[in-house]
Amino acid sequence: MKSELSTCTASAPLAPPPHTLERRCWDLVTTTRLEEKLAPRADAGAHWEESPPARRLREPGRPPELERSVRAPRTPGASAFADPRTRARLVHTFLHHELQAAELFAWAILAFPRAPREFRAGLLRLCQEELGHLALYRVHLGALGFSVGGFPVRDWFWERVARVEDELAFVALLGLGLEGANLEHNARFAAQFRAAGDEAGARVLERVGRDEIEHVAFARRWFEHWTGAPLEYERWRAALPAPLTPAVLRGTPLNRAARKRAGLDDAFLARLEAEPVATTRSPR
Repeated sequence: MKSELSTCTASAPLAPPPHTLERRCWDLVTTTRLEEKLAPRADAGAHWEESPPARRLREPGRPPELERSVRAPRTPGASAFADPRTRARLVHTFLHHELQAAELFAWAILAFPRAPREFRAGLLRLCQEELGHLALYRVHLGALGFSVGGFPVRDWFWERVARVEDELAFVALLGLGLEGANLEHNARFAAQFRAAGDEAGARVLERVGRDEIEHVAFARRWFEHWTGAPLEYERWRAALPAPLTPAVLRGTPLNRAARKRAGLDDAFLARLEAEPVATTRSPR
């Protein structure tokens, strides 16, 4: 596919006109006000911009309440989940994952204006769903006695996804890759929260995990649209931006049932399951 690099590479791209859906996306990504970031106000009269240019934002706005970290802490052992603070730190991480995903769906609407309107409308829907997930995590974070900004955050998704050159690489990495991996992570952490007696937290994780199945399916459908063929493992692997590999885009054990519901076939899952699991310090 031909890359839609911004025509404004030498300087920052210009903001979209007011009352456009593109402007809503722009404001979500760029705002540095915490409440506008976490619960953006919808513009009831917003419409698609006529002939928008490609706008590739290099990084998101970050409210001062969100302290950024360059290194993730270690993943807690099973016994640590009994401590509400341990669970709160993880919920805060999950909340920030949802924020990054919402921002990146908005980013893609701005970066790929010549993509089919159906694709861009789907991105907007997924963006709104991610903000809904964020709200669920925020409520549970408060129930644990903490608030947004109580822990450092890491823009791991942004550091990788915002470098993709085209729509194919975008759905390969964010949808099939990162959201696919969340099908494992959500199931694993839900079980650990439940074992620690946090049934409410487990249910939030399971609710988000169910929604992510359709997000992965959305990415699969558009990957197949742009490649003109059913999803195939090596074709997906080749679409991932280097140096990323499937090893960092899966959890353990592989959530085969959820991935099959998203339309990934047995051959794909067998290849993915054979990948060695990358060792990470925490869930990004």
